[in-house]
Amino acid sequence: MATSTKELIDVTAALVRLYVFLAQSLDRCFDDAARKSYLDSELQGHLTETRRQLMEILAVNPVVKNKLAQDCDRILALGASCLKGGAADTKTHDAIQAERAILKNKTVALSDLVAVFRAMD
Repeated sequence: MATSTKELIDVTAALVRLYVFLAQSLDRCFDDAARKSYLDSELQGHLTETRRQLMEILAVNPVVKNKLAQDCDRILALGASCLKGGAADTKTHDAIQAERAILKNKTVALSDLVAVFRAMD
């Protein structure tokens, strides 16, 4: 099955969006401005829709689909526990910082890939 450059761009851009939304959900734990400037319902709506789109796309590869679902669930649970519990303990804070760093690296790499795909199109 041949895949078009547009399809590659769409999949990669959707992953970038998901990782940005996940990072924003973690940012809300420690940044009052992030919580106030971006409504929770709006962020959750974007997250839900982007995740749904990716789960459809990734249906062709259940291993990747399940890994992404587990990553999302873990990150969202971490953010939710932080927001519910108020100030996070050191362990939770460190876990959030580690997840945030991973999301940043994934976002940068995938953003570069989108740029390459667009240049090829």
